[in-house]
Amino acid sequence: MSRVWDIPVQDSTRVRDVRVAAEAACARAALDAHATAVAALVATELATNLVKHAGGGRVLIHLAAPSDTLVEDVPCVQIASLDHGPGIDNVPAAMRDGHSTASSSLGAGLGTCRRISSEFDLHSSPGRGTVAVARIAPAGRPGGRRSRGVRSRTGTRAGGITTSLAHAEHSGDAFSHVRSGPLLTLMLVDGLGHGDKAADASTAAVAELRRCAGLAPAEILRRLHTALRATRGAAVGVAQLDEDTGRLAFGGVGNIGARLRTGGAWQPLISHPGIVGAHFPATVPVRENGWTPDSLLVLHSDGLPSRWVPPEDPRLGAHDPAVVAAVVLRDAGSAARPLRDDASVAVLAPDPRTDPHDRTP
Repeated sequence: MSRVWDIPVQDSTRVRDVRVAAEAACARAALDAHATAVAALVATELATNLVKHAGGGRVLIHLAAPSDTLVEDVPCVQIASLDHGPGIDNVPAAMRDGHSTASSSLGAGLGTCRRISSEFDLHSSPGRGTVAVARIAPAGRPGGRRSRGVRSRTGTRAGGITTSLAHAEHSGDAFSHVRSGPLLTLMLVDGLGHGDKAADASTAAVAELRRCAGLAPAEILRRLHTALRATRGAAVGVAQLDEDTGRLAFGGVGNIGARLRTGGAWQPLISHPGIVGAHFPATVPVRENGWTPDSLLVLHSDGLPSRWVPPEDPRLGAHDPAVVAAVVLRDAGSAARPLRDDASVAVLAPDPRTDPHDRTP
């Protein structure tokens, strides 16, 4: 199931809760003692920063894959902190190892979080807040500290963020990304309703996607329909990028939202009415678009308001996809306007660290 630890952090008493959640996530992922200690330190520092510098926020922890791995079975703990605080005026200075602006801080700082995490990224806008995402994986595995230099052979990354209604233990939403040769497939699934039964549906969809990664989106959706018949069903969106041809194909059934940015303009990609596993359409329309170095794809469940506004910061696309997803999630809601359902955002973005002409595995 999509186990989610969603901890509101408004005062120092919740910092311990964040650390305990990070340790629980590591246990669920079967990470070793060293990785667990790293996750605990990173989670503690991020939570402490929310209290001391942002006036509070939230920490979201769940299991995820590294953004550029070729498989998705690597046990990786993702820790994200989100806030609507004052932001960071000088990000490079804040990211220096040992930097701290509070005398009572742990002294680790964001620089240390970046150094000890398998993957770490941060986005901050003065006056709008900060999002930080860290992933912790075992050393020597894809995404682990010893393989920090591993890059996608084709220069595209995928990732996302998941939360649950009312801080429930399980989310009915899930996302997954898999590779098969030049095909990178990103799926977002929203199990009907919320709670354990919805999570059963989304978990079944993720498991089936891993068995049919090389199929086209319409065929993947048909396979998912068969796999989800024993569940209450789900809304599913499947985006598939062929990195050899530079074409993106999208097909969706149900209320999965999708928006594609190309050339600085956003356009919606429409899903077809229906329920995967229950009421499947006779045909699944699949839309194809070109994919360019400035493209950015955002998939989201209906936990986000239908009128959410895409981020305007042109630099955001250069960040980790999970950071982009967290910014979208954060800006779609607030303490005064909380999200009213499970909510997930998944993002596909070019990897600025990789030369798109370099095809060397």
